[in-house]
Amino acid sequence: MTTKRVLLLIGAASAVLLIVGFVIGAVGSKMFGLEKGFLKQPAIHLEIQPVFPAATRDALLIAGYEKSKEKADSPASDSGQSEGKDDGGGKSKYLGIMEFAVTNTMLSAWLTSIIMLVFFIGGARKPKLIPGRLQALIEMLFELVLNFASSILGPEMGRRAFPVVATIFFFVLFNAWLAIFLIPIYQAIGFGFAGEGGPVSSDFAIKAHLLRPAGTDLNMPLALALVSFVFVEYWGFRSHRFGYLKKFFAFGDLLRGRPSGIINVFVGLLELISEFVRIVSFTFRLFGNMTAGEILVVMITFLVPFVATQFVFGLELLVGLIQSVIFAGLTLVFLSVAVSHEEH
Repeated sequence: MTTKRVLLLIGAASAVLLIVGFVIGAVGSKMFGLEKGFLKQPAIHLEIQPVFPAATRDALLIAGYEKSKEKADSPASDSGQSEGKDDGGGKSKYLGIMEFAVTNTMLSAWLTSIIMLVFFIGGARKPKLIPGRLQALIEMLFELVLNFASSILGPEMGRRAFPVVATIFFFVLFNAWLAIFLIPIYQAIGFGFAGEGGPVSSDFAIKAHLLRPAGTDLNMPLALALVSFVFVEYWGFRSHRFGYLKKFFAFGDLLRGRPSGIINVFVGLLELISEFVRIVSFTFRLFGNMTAGEILVVMITFLVPFVATQFVFGLELLVGLIQSVIFAGLTLVFLSVAVSHEEH
């Protein structure tokens, strides 16, 4: 009976928060004629910002502030064309070719890696014959990924590919889910900038976030796509030696004077192009979904605060799982094609 009352209380509170969030959000404020909504109009910052060393971070923020100030003083700004486009200091220039800095997305990727190591090593460091809850969970996750790999590649090849594929799967999954659970921290911790007053903001406005989801940095999906690409090509060459190149350079029939050789050369060229296009498709599929999810959470929070955002969190949990399965699954499929390739 007590559990039922608690559930009813939680449901009633959620309903009240949903109604209140709708009324004071951007949609309700316009409908009911409120002068000001609960949150000001959000600004979506898509630039990757360096956070360490501090000198580099402050220099880029100052450069970005000066650039935005020049834009605000331009004739286009006077005519109203750039009104509302910049809040003065949130945009930073990019690093030079020879410059190095630790970015907020890099810190997020390191945090994900540390949490993965603590989770898996902590659960499997002292395995028991009768596993505890954490060990049983880890064994179940490993078995799911191993069975998934074996169903596509077969038992032997599935075990060989398991370490790399499992690493890709869990890194994408942990990174996506960590970004969802830590969104309040991602948005609340950072570094300010007060324009001409210096790098420390007097109004606590955050212009460079300390952490940001690594999936929203194009470099991270690109790095994973390159790992997948090199992994597939390595096993292709290992399985067929230099005969693997016949898949892309099918000049045999053409050199023998057969007209069908022209078709084989064209098909081989398409195969070569598609091999490299995989890097692009892998990269932008993951990058697009993770970036869109972050933007969606910010916009829903602006439109209907409080409870409505939780539905988006649930959707993002599902999207993170789907993206990790797709990334690992396509790697397995391409690997299967590479190792079983036969000249035809």
